[in-house]
Amino acid sequence: MKKKLLYIAACLLLPAMPAAGQDSLQYERDITLAEAIALARARSVDAAVALNELKTAYWEYRTFRANLLPEMTLTGTLPSYNKSYTSYQNSDGTYTFVRNNNLGLTGQLSVTQNIWLTGGTLSVNSSLDYLKEIGSNSSRQFMSVPVSLQLSQPIFGVNTLKWDRRIEPVRYAEAKAEFISATEEVTMTTITYFFNLLLAKENLATARQNKENADRLYEVAIAKRKMGQISENDLLQLKLNALQGQSNLTDAESNFNTQMFQLRSYLDVSEQENLNPIVPETVPAIDIEYQDVLNKALDRNSFAQNIRRRQLEADYSVATAKGNLRSITLTASVGYAGRDRNFTSAYHNLVDNQVVEVGISIPILDWGKRRGQVKVAKSNRDVVLSQIRQEQMNFNQNIFLLVENFNNQAHQLDIAEQADGIAERRYNTSVETFMVGQISILDLNDAQNSKDEARQTHIQELYYYWYYFYQLRSLTLWDFEQNAPLEADFEAVVRQ
Repeated sequence: MKKKLLYIAACLLLPAMPAAGQDSLQYERDITLAEAIALARARSVDAAVALNELKTAYWEYRTFRANLLPEMTLTGTLPSYNKSYTSYQNSDGTYTFVRNNNLGLTGQLSVTQNIWLTGGTLSVNSSLDYLKEIGSNSSRQFMSVPVSLQLSQPIFGVNTLKWDRRIEPVRYAEAKAEFISATEEVTMTTITYFFNLLLAKENLATARQNKENADRLYEVAIAKRKMGQISENDLLQLKLNALQGQSNLTDAESNFNTQMFQLRSYLDVSEQENLNPIVPETVPAIDIEYQDVLNKALDRNSFAQNIRRRQLEADYSVATAKGNLRSITLTASVGYAGRDRNFTSAYHNLVDNQVVEVGISIPILDWGKRRGQVKVAKSNRDVVLSQIRQEQMNFNQNIFLLVENFNNQAHQLDIAEQADGIAERRYNTSVETFMVGQISILDLNDAQNSKDEARQTHIQELYYYWYYFYQLRSLTLWDFEQNAPLEADFEAVVRQ
């Protein structure tokens, strides 16, 4: 009775007491390949890096677009107080020091527009200056510029804005394609970690089964040896098999824990979760053609945009070097200005205010430096074009090999799946046959090794199929299951 009362009391108190190590309790969670991919795309470090690179490219492109639009700027000094002495040259050439004691206010409103067609800058300005002398000779003055139109136009220099209009959209298109490709590469990395864990899980299960079988066979062999039905050599071999089974099990457990840690770390899941990868039951049944894949890759992959951008940048470098051979800049300012002691009158008594300047910079003797820069730029462009041709051939060859591997992989996977089933049945039959003494220990070991290798090969061929499949998606940015392009709402993505 006393024991029952103590038991009931313990049960009542137990829920109120925190369990030791409660935070470290682990639980098992089944996870499919699709679930692992979704987690990686949302939470992995690689996905975060790809997103930040896209954001950087997006805001760089937005900055470029903003440079094409008018910019309004307000500048001013509110106020400027000056009480100091400065040197002053008299009419006879002598110098003296005069005292400054004034208060000034300045303000200017400017609207500036870059002219992408010519590379010049056009601005409209309006300004107001106020100056007040402080002291015995107190006075004040207003000077207004109600409107002033200014133009700055390089004549022979490179038109940077025009080149930016050609390069920046290509650069942003390249960044968007790279983001989708990076997302698919995250998937490929996830597949690698997922199947590494799946293979480690299968190897662990195999090691446990082999150890149990080895222990059971050794126990049976001991009894048979006592009856003289097997030799001492076979008994020792079975004992070695049992010891090797224990060693293999230890290695398999260590490898399983390592692969578990890697997948959990990549998916950013808690260490309390023991992930149980589920073998994919089906694979996409598709057949693709090399030319179709190549066309999609050349049309949508970032490689195509990368080639176009590098060609444009090489041409831009040549144009810049040529523009530096001589420089002529036209600067013109046309407007009205007014000056008076009263604020209102400063806007009524207006006079013309016009300035036109033409600045030139033409090298007379530079020992061929600028022409040498043009030659270097052209040579660099030729190098880039040669590299592009080689990369294009390598790209096409990689596409061809990938298509061949993928189309062959379905057949390889089917063979591996059949071999896995046959090897499993052969091993089970060999165990039963050995128990009745009809096959040798060598035949049993051979059946076990064949079973283990067939299972590993099946998992590896399954991994290769999925890896090739998502590699094709990464190169073409095309969903072959849905027969649709891989797209993303980039405006929504960069605001995450």
